[in-house]
Amino acid sequence: MTRKSTMLGEGESESGSEQRTGHIPGAAALLSSLSGHAPLAVAFSGGVDSTVVLAAAVRTWGRTGTLAVIADSPALARDELRGARRAAAEIGAELVVVATDEWTVPGYRENSGDRCYFCKRTVLARVADVAAERGFHGVATGTHRDDRRAAHRPGLRAAAELGVAEPLADAGLGKREVRAVAAAWGLSVAEKPGTPCLSSRVAVGVPVTRERLALVERAEELVRAELAAGRVPVTDVRVRLLAADFRVELGPPAYDWLDGRPERAGALLRRVAVATRLGPGSVARYRSGAVSLGPGHAGPGLGPGPGRCRTGRAGPLVPRPAGPRQGGAPRAVVEGAS
Repeated sequence: MTRKSTMLGEGESESGSEQRTGHIPGAAALLSSLSGHAPLAVAFSGGVDSTVVLAAAVRTWGRTGTLAVIADSPALARDELRGARRAAAEIGAELVVVATDEWTVPGYRENSGDRCYFCKRTVLARVADVAAERGFHGVATGTHRDDRRAAHRPGLRAAAELGVAEPLADAGLGKREVRAVAAAWGLSVAEKPGTPCLSSRVAVGVPVTRERLALVERAEELVRAELAAGRVPVTDVRVRLLAADFRVELGPPAYDWLDGRPERAGALLRRVAVATRLGPGSVARYRSGAVSLGPGHAGPGLGPGPGRCRTGRAGPLVPRPAGPRQGGAPRAVVEGAS
């Protein structure tokens, strides 16, 4: 089905835009928040939050006055980068892909609980450099009201230190309102599940390395392929890397499907263990931030027992090479807008 485009064109008047956004909760406030700044580059991920900010930026400054910048590192899954490219193209915004090296920062690599602070300091500083090179006066992110209320968001401290704008939060939009704006504006990501970086799958206390990130990405690709083969609706999929093993976390449809098929669940875990060279694994219901409690926290799931879902090949973690993304200096790749 073709989505109706509601993007503000280069020649459309602001009053026309107001007429179309006045009935959308938060949309007018978001546009007003952005118009109070000089044009800002958007730190882009392709998720619903940053995509709404990017779409609002196009409505405020036009396509030629808008820039999206995405940080590309081993923590960004290839499928997410492809999705971000599609989302930017859908809006008609120029996208710059810039390589970042946050995994080389000791605080990030040590993963002691404030990894996101070191990540955001590195990534947003690099995005700001690209923005300045292109004549933009700052950076906007997709942080919303609910993020500011969260108990533990060290990345927000880094953003504040760098003076990054947060137009969604400033306009009072939470996640529900952000999705409502995305749907009203016809954005294809309106119902996209949250997809944090691959580092979020590594339990606190387990060092983050390129090799571990590659293992997590490979494991999640395998799980998604298995679920797709079974025609199971796929929402949230996480492969959590713990201190000595792994845990596959799934949203309700997939978890319930596997719960009723213990033999198939066991076979899936064995495939993940063999393909990634991880230790024995288990299946659990998806919980956001489930490994922030420590490397050994397993949580409730399909545990050991006859025919249950805990199985896999025992043995130490033996990382495989990270593949074609190894090496190379940070670079920026500009992808033109249509």
